[in-house]
Amino acid sequence: MYDVIVVGARCAGAPAAMLLARRGYRVLLLERARFPADTVSTLYIHQPGVALLDRWGLHEPLAATGCPSITSALHQVGDIRIEGWGLPVAGIDVAYAPRRTVLDPLLADAAAAAGATFRDGCSVSGLVTEHGRVAGVRLGRDATVVRAPLVVGADGMRSLVAAAAGAETVLEQPRKTCIYYGFWAGVPARFEAYGAAGRWVCCAPTHDGRTLVGVYFPQDEFPQLRGRAEHAYRDAIAATAPDLHRRLLSGRQAGKLYGHGTQRNFFRQSTGPGWVLLGDAAHHKDSISGDGITDAFCQAQLLADSLDGLGPRGLADPAALDAALHRYAVAQQALLLPRFQATMVSTRLAPHRRLGALAMIAADPVRTTRYFTGVAGVDHVIESLVNPLSPSDSDVLATVGKEVPT
Repeated sequence: MYDVIVVGARCAGAPAAMLLARRGYRVLLLERARFPADTVSTLYIHQPGVALLDRWGLHEPLAATGCPSITSALHQVGDIRIEGWGLPVAGIDVAYAPRRTVLDPLLADAAAAAGATFRDGCSVSGLVTEHGRVAGVRLGRDATVVRAPLVVGADGMRSLVAAAAGAETVLEQPRKTCIYYGFWAGVPARFEAYGAAGRWVCCAPTHDGRTLVGVYFPQDEFPQLRGRAEHAYRDAIAATAPDLHRRLLSGRQAGKLYGHGTQRNFFRQSTGPGWVLLGDAAHHKDSISGDGITDAFCQAQLLADSLDGLGPRGLADPAALDAALHRYAVAQQALLLPRFQATMVSTRLAPHRRLGALAMIAADPVRTTRYFTGVAGVDHVIESLVNPLSPSDSDVLATVGKEVPT
């Protein structure tokens, strides 16, 4: 018998398991893949996400893996170049883009070190329900039952936990973009983004001297791109980011090109009797903002804070658990909805329509700093989550504890 079962051990599930185990809960962390295992990802962790890693004691271990730190950025649209960096978050002024074969095991190992029981290569086949509440999971083909008063679904956009619990989609926008990305050797880069009508090119340095280079296209081009992706990818870089393209010609593509045409934009009902959703299981948006990992970290911290004070006995009290999960759901939506709306604007792939505003930003160092601070998704709620020395966790929940219309 466990207090919490977490399904999915990547960027949402593993930190949640770690934080709850550190608070004294008996946690079982389950992962279908056998680590280390790669996954489709644009890798980027904004400064608030790194600040959470620092709060958890995992910033130095990540840096020790050899992942390059990112401390400056370039955004260019046509001839307008905006260069600079955002304000520090809880004293952290760096970002990273680690390979998931490094980051995900690091997080899972931290959960195990905190006392969680971690099982990878372990699939969940269904949920156990009793008296109208989720009360555990069924494992594998033989449907072995493992019980807990709380099941956390951190199992991605196609979440089994969400489907089995009947989580409804409460807000959805159409798919806006598709992306192709690859890894390049011998291509020095910082965090860079280049925009043009119908195109967005981005890059960031990662492990082993590689640089991730991605191109966003309108979603309606995806069927045609699938047959000519390599040519379209390189042509888009040459037309949109000629300086980056010249650097690519001096390097080499290391490995295959990855494509992703299922970038859904939605919020699901994130809690119910005995269950809660985190990360992409609860909320997914276009990766053009680079928010996915940071969002997952924030939700893990928010869930742990929402359960503070309950303890194992409180989890066994349905009324107390439901009240805590409601606090989480309200705070989670308030935290994520503004960024979701901003991302929907970015997915129009029309930065050329904002040349006047971008020129004003490029000409003013103060505006430039504010711009990159905004790119990182920093606001007072994020600051409070990542910095335990600023407002207390209960203050955070009070700050965002208003119903958000969907």
